[in-house]
Amino acid sequence: MSYNIYTNLFYEQTISSNVMSESKKTTDRQAIKRWAEERKGIPTFVKGTESEDSGVLRIHFPQASDNDKSFDKIDWDQFFETFEEKNLAMLYQEEKENGEKSTFHKFVNR
Repeated sequence: MSYNIYTNLFYEQTISSNVMSESKKTTDRQAIKRWAEERKGIPTFVKGTESEDSGVLRIHFPQASDNDKSFDKIDWDQFFETFEEKNLAMLYQEEKENGEKSTFHKFVNR
């Protein structure tokens, strides 16, 4: 059963949800970093997209992927600098429908 919920708490906005999973949208740096680190994610650029110290942002999960060669690791300062320059927000899920932690995320325009 799906339904829509709209909330805005500490810059986190729930986009849609069902009983077990929901997508949220945030620009809060602490929330983004906390979410990534809880899942052992690291800030990266997608290789081949860099231009003038910028590129397509991604949080990479090395333990869950054999695709490490597609990403250039960056520090959180560089990540958030690009995040702000591009006026992005992060769409993400805390849990999958089965209750496991989700690594779903996507960067969208604010």
